[in-house]
Amino acid sequence: MATKRRPEPRAGAAGAARTMAGARARPRTGRRSPWLPVVATVVVIAVAVGVFFLVRSATTPAQAPTLPGPAATQQVVESITGIPASQLDQVGAGTASSTIQPVVGNPQPLVGPTGKPEVLYVGAEYCPYCAAERWAMIIALSRFGSFSGIRSMTSAADDVYPSTPTFTFHGATYQSQYVDFVAVETTTNVKGSDGQYQPLDPLTPAEQALVNQYDGPPYTSSSGSIPFIDFGNRYVMSGATYQPDVIHGMSWSEIAQSLQDPNSRQAKAILGSANLLTAAICKASGQQPASVCSSPAISSLEAKLGGQ
Repeated sequence: MATKRRPEPRAGAAGAARTMAGARARPRTGRRSPWLPVVATVVVIAVAVGVFFLVRSATTPAQAPTLPGPAATQQVVESITGIPASQLDQVGAGTASSTIQPVVGNPQPLVGPTGKPEVLYVGAEYCPYCAAERWAMIIALSRFGSFSGIRSMTSAADDVYPSTPTFTFHGATYQSQYVDFVAVETTTNVKGSDGQYQPLDPLTPAEQALVNQYDGPPYTSSSGSIPFIDFGNRYVMSGATYQPDVIHGMSWSEIAQSLQDPNSRQAKAILGSANLLTAAICKASGQQPASVCSSPAISSLEAKLGGQ
């Protein structure tokens, strides 16, 4: 017997309304906001501008600081060479890294122009590592004698740590009853038309022979590094005892002022380096003057240097 099929109910007004509401509630797909290209373009431009300024800041040399005149330079030199021995003792080696090595064998003592043990320095005015080390050298050597004619200058503007504030030994004189100091600044801090830093103080054949013998292995990992210092043929060192970034970007007076605080970053590096240099000079000078060489800090550093 055939079964009668019941007719399906027709959707009423309420059902139709629910269906349309559901359709409106579903999110639309396949359509992009008209603002997206604009936002993307702005982001790309912003990134490009940021990269431009980043590259520019990395490749543009920092503006060289204004060199202090002779009177201001003298004030700075007097300030850093007048630091009390008690403060130097307090710092000890500080954060300085010793590159001082005892000379092996029994070489002839290096004697200076007036017959005293010679401290030979070989550097260059363009060199930022020489620039950093001169601060410590002036302090150390002033414990054995006195300088005159020191001029302010900077390292090269187109090298690493550009325009690091420093001094030059070119044209300066040094007097001491304990040691002779011989300084050779081989080139200036400015390049000539040939693209090379211009020659300044030539090495004598004897000085060149010392550089050839001691400014390389086994005393240092590479040959010809500067600054190079020979302490009476007792000890030699090559390279700086601290990084130039410690003083880079500062003025001469700011550096001098920072050294008055033994806990400052600059004092720990520069005064620590000066103490290391002092210990090596005391070894070369025969422990003279006793007022300097017998201090607890210097005696301790001398013991760490090794050698005779």
